[in-house]
Amino acid sequence: MEDFQEHFMGQEEFNEDDKPLLSPFNPAFRPTRLHIQRSSICSRAYFVVVMVFFHVYILNVIGLLLYVHYNNGPGDLVSRDGATSASVSDSGSPLPHPAPASPSGELHVEDYSQSYSLPRIEGIRVGHVQQVSFVPDKTHEMKTISLKPLLFEIPGFLSEEECRVVVQLAQLKGLMESQTTAPSQGQEESNQPLLSLSTEEVFSLLDLNQDGLLQKQEIVSHSRSRDGTWLGPDSLRQILTGLEDCPTGMLTLGDFRRVYDVSQRPGQQRSRKLRSQFKQRSKHTWLYQGQGSHHVLHTLRNRIISLTRLPSALVELSEPLQVIRYEHGDFSNAHHDSSPSHSETTCAHTRLAGNTSALAEVSCRYLTMLFYLSSVEEGGETTFPVADNRTYEEQALVQDGVDLTDTQETCGRGNLRMKPTAGTALLWYNHLSDGRGWMGELDEYSLHGECPVRRGVKWVANSWVNVDPDHQQQARYQRLVAQRHQAKSGMEEHYQPLSHSDLHQDL
Repeated sequence: MEDFQEHFMGQEEFNEDDKPLLSPFNPAFRPTRLHIQRSSICSRAYFVVVMVFFHVYILNVIGLLLYVHYNNGPGDLVSRDGATSASVSDSGSPLPHPAPASPSGELHVEDYSQSYSLPRIEGIRVGHVQQVSFVPDKTHEMKTISLKPLLFEIPGFLSEEECRVVVQLAQLKGLMESQTTAPSQGQEESNQPLLSLSTEEVFSLLDLNQDGLLQKQEIVSHSRSRDGTWLGPDSLRQILTGLEDCPTGMLTLGDFRRVYDVSQRPGQQRSRKLRSQFKQRSKHTWLYQGQGSHHVLHTLRNRIISLTRLPSALVELSEPLQVIRYEHGDFSNAHHDSSPSHSETTCAHTRLAGNTSALAEVSCRYLTMLFYLSSVEEGGETTFPVADNRTYEEQALVQDGVDLTDTQETCGRGNLRMKPTAGTALLWYNHLSDGRGWMGELDEYSLHGECPVRRGVKWVANSWVNVDPDHQQQARYQRLVAQRHQAKSGMEEHYQPLSHSDLHQDL
């Protein structure tokens, strides 16, 4: 720098007389030393480099989180061109992508012999709202209510009309007592009829394809369980006898009126007897959702498949829909829907392929979907006593001598209470993930119960997805179901008409 300044100072401008040229625009140069802060330049460059690397790191982290969020669990990756890229499980076998739900309610038997992963919906944080779509051309808001358990609320999951149909189907099937208990203090006996539907409404519910004609299979589809109080063997035999007397083999609304009235006469005294013993009568029933069921029921099942992204085979092989009616003073103490896994127990739904030497059968329910079919004027909340607690200890359920599982006494002390609103659905996971895309340990925070109804009537429906914590046992069970269905399909080629006593079969 100093050499440069000396060289510059040695060069002056001269005129023709070899005298220095001075002008106001060319003042005499005064040598000065430039003080450049080198450390300042280095700091700025270093800061720019650090910031570039920091932003690249943040972008990589965000990309990784999005990748995990949209591809949660093995076997759930789908390429852009629509092809499924199967992952490899611990056993080295590919895990296929869940098959789409069938709008007609047909069984995906070809998928029963496959093994799957269990995707989970991310809760993100309490209060987070995400848009979900399980109905064409319509989106719903799903709100995260808690993270322990992972609990979501979806308003408007069912329409008012769909809620009404499910309630009517439950009435048509007949409600049974879950447990004989003494009436609570102040509880009055209900005189409401067991079946308060008109003949036209019953005909519409039985007419599955809504063509105005009742066929034999449509009537039989409502008799798949022994727990009905209306479609019992006697009334079923009477209706089928009337159908066989018709030359066309089908019943019009006029024909059904005559047959239905005759079938109800022998049961009038029995209905009055059941009403007088109302407190011992159950308040729940099961509705079959498989092939041949009412279109609202298998539409509901398909929505569950779309929302949870679970394989259709798992949902189809799970328990039927449970519908419960809570009247004044009715309640449910806090409990877990599923059970912890032990070597001495086997899952009830896979008992055909399970451990025959197991001491007990337990319920294995990966998740619960609860549907509010009616609103309640007062009471009837669903309570989660220990939701989002820092820790869970059974000893902590008793506080100051009060048991938090006793919803009759301590419903107001629960951490979380959900008020029933018709059409709203709750979804929560009863189990944690095992970290490998399958069902892990029981989430003890999923403890929940139903508060007593103070005023009004509460209708709810429960849908459970049954999964065996033993991945291989679940796969064996699905293969067994596939083999039995294939054998049954072969026998149907040589179908013989069933007697009326054989039509009232179990689920």
